[in-house]
Amino acid sequence: MTPVRLALVPGEPAGVGPELCVHLAQRPRDYALTAFADARSLRAAAEALSLPLHLLDAGAVATQPGELALVEIPNAVVPDFGRPDPRNAEAVIRALREAARGCLDGRYAGVVTGPVHKAVINEGGIAYTGTTELLAEQAGREVVMMLANDIVRVALVTTHLPLREVADAITADALERTLRITHDALRRDFGIAEPVIAVLGLNPHAGEAGHLGREELDLIEPLLTKLRADGMRLVGPLPADTAFLPAKLRGFDAVVAMYHDQGLPVLKYSGFEHAVNLTLGLPYPRVAVDHGTALDLAGKGTADPSSLFAAADTCARIARNRHTPA
Repeated sequence: MTPVRLALVPGEPAGVGPELCVHLAQRPRDYALTAFADARSLRAAAEALSLPLHLLDAGAVATQPGELALVEIPNAVVPDFGRPDPRNAEAVIRALREAARGCLDGRYAGVVTGPVHKAVINEGGIAYTGTTELLAEQAGREVVMMLANDIVRVALVTTHLPLREVADAITADALERTLRITHDALRRDFGIAEPVIAVLGLNPHAGEAGHLGREELDLIEPLLTKLRADGMRLVGPLPADTAFLPAKLRGFDAVVAMYHDQGLPVLKYSGFEHAVNLTLGLPYPRVAVDHGTALDLAGKGTADPSSLFAAADTCARIARNRHTPA
């Protein structure tokens, strides 16, 4: 069977991304990796780790341990480990865009992304709120952020908003869009024929019958009733403080949380090292690590590559699901 081809973007070149990619390259795998990166950064990371790295032409199918195919995206300057340079912001964004363009063109079956440094990109003169938003705009798609590990999948109605703005952002349209995209992704990408989705309430105790807020009564419950009539299996709205109990989680394929810190602390506590960040709704799978650039660890060889391993394995699995006839 021909291996699926994945694009791999290390992210911030002064962070741990390049060395995590070198670690990933050492693993036996049944998918091919093509890095969109500066060869100098990858080689410097390999040298720091004392690991072999063979960079092949962009068109090569790199599946052997130690191999990466390479689309050269040169940095403006060679960064020191742990010291990001805003002059490299353009190369970081270009790598993301070119890798995604390769997926849109059908040359790659998915993209795996390492950690980027938002502040440094903005300091480099590029308005950037996140890779999720960048890829959604490039593809012209509405998307949903989901974080997942072996224990739970959590999709978010709102992402990076100040808490005082969250309630106004929870609209019927936003919630319906999130639920439909999540439902479709669970079926198509994860192969779950009839997914069961838990939906959290916005307020403590899911509003306590209106005594602690009316969003559940006026917005969430009516929408869930509407979508259940369309055949979706939705449970809720549930109080967030008890929805993640292990006995309850076993009955759910995913949890939809209303805001970032409602669902993600539980997921990260339950298995941070193996958690991944997925962008649902794109024409191709995009899976990222669930951690930052770890500048303090860069070049020391102590960064844990588990999240990138999980991201690549998950991306390959989803790519195969999308290309396997039902």
